[in-house]
Amino acid sequence: MTNVVVLIKQVPDTGSERKLNDGDFRLDRSIDPVLDEINERAVEEALKIKEANGGEVTVLTAGPASATDAIRKALSMGADKAVHVQDDAIAGSDAVQTGLLLTYALGAIEGVDLVIAGNEATDGRVGAVPAIIAEALGLPQLTHLRKLTLDGDTVRGERETDEGIFELEATLPAVVSVNEKINEPRFPSFKGIMAAKKKEIRVLSVADINLEPTDVGAANAGTSVTGVTPKPAKQAGEKVVDEGDGGTKVAQFLITQKII
Repeated sequence: MTNVVVLIKQVPDTGSERKLNDGDFRLDRSIDPVLDEINERAVEEALKIKEANGGEVTVLTAGPASATDAIRKALSMGADKAVHVQDDAIAGSDAVQTGLLLTYALGAIEGVDLVIAGNEATDGRVGAVPAIIAEALGLPQLTHLRKLTLDGDTVRGERETDEGIFELEATLPAVVSVNEKINEPRFPSFKGIMAAKKKEIRVLSVADINLEPTDVGAANAGTSVTGVTPKPAKQAGEKVVDEGDGGTKVAQFLITQKII
């Protein structure tokens, strides 16, 4: 019996044009909010573990009331229940604060054996929150996994890098993060969608997890964005006409661009 907690996040759809708010330069999260794609893969991996070993899958998120839609998506896939940290005080929290917040929220969930997260959220791509949580809890961390297996109290994974494939191993409890190669997430069935409406979503405030408002939020963050510069508009490329010296012209162009 393995009790798994999956960290999920609601983000603007990657297919939509994202924009920043004026003034604070924070991401406008009202544009086509969805469950992050990498989180679907994390939920899928947790469900596979449950199907093989028994236990329970709980999804955990921190965000506004609208994040309930992302929670329902995970529940409709087959997760058993959810914990939603919902508090105006957390708006604008940076990665370190988010890691702290989720660490304390995990303390409100009993019997956690394994925490699964995506390797990075598609809205910020910091990729540090799973490691922050593992460090705060003093747990082993297996990050950026393309393969995950569980054998009793031992969790094993494969991490692919430019240097090769590394095999990792740890004893539960542990924190892991997965990348886009881990699996193909299932589509929620109609039965799953209907069942999700009846599943428990436990809503907690910052105070409920024993944090102070001064521990989180944009005003208390260790980082801030002071300005942004729009990316330049796309320009037409340089056309090379081959008149018998096309190779030379291409080489000269690459040299001027300091590519060769």
